[in-house]
Amino acid sequence: MFLFSFLCFFVSNKIKKDTDNLKKTHKIQKGKITYSDLNKPAKAFFSKKYRIAGKPDYIINKKGRYIPVEIKTGRYEHPMKSHIFQIAAYCHLIEENFGVFVPYGILVYNNKKSFKIKYDPSTRFELESTISKMRKNIKKDKVIRNHNDINRCRNCSLKMYCKEKLTL
Repeated sequence: MFLFSFLCFFVSNKIKKDTDNLKKTHKIQKGKITYSDLNKPAKAFFSKKYRIAGKPDYIINKKGRYIPVEIKTGRYEHPMKSHIFQIAAYCHLIEENFGVFVPYGILVYNNKKSFKIKYDPSTRFELESTISKMRKNIKKDKVIRNHNDINRCRNCSLKMYCKEKLTL
């Protein structure tokens, strides 16, 4: 019996240490983690309204609110517009899938900077407008590149349709 109790205690401590290390490594915010796509692949969320899908790195429950968190490898002083839309999309996905209000999401960058991205009416409208524009552009014969970053082209999901892609 003592050996079993000791084993349970040891396993419990190991799980706690692993969780604490995961939180520290990935700069996880305070709150209960209710979803994670960091240590093993998780199920994607789908929006019937916008026909989009996505998986935030994790979702925390902070005082009864679900908050999506996205960890980015870049070192930015300010959030990139595309990252803001990604967080906004995750906010929408959580709202639609859980039927709850999501007030904001969090972007975390490698330089330990994190940004609270409000999911307010303005951001909601901009997200919907951007998705609409993207759908219209996808239907066109010609996709217009809006950047000069070869890495974005290399990793783009639309590169097979783009006649303006950058190459090495």
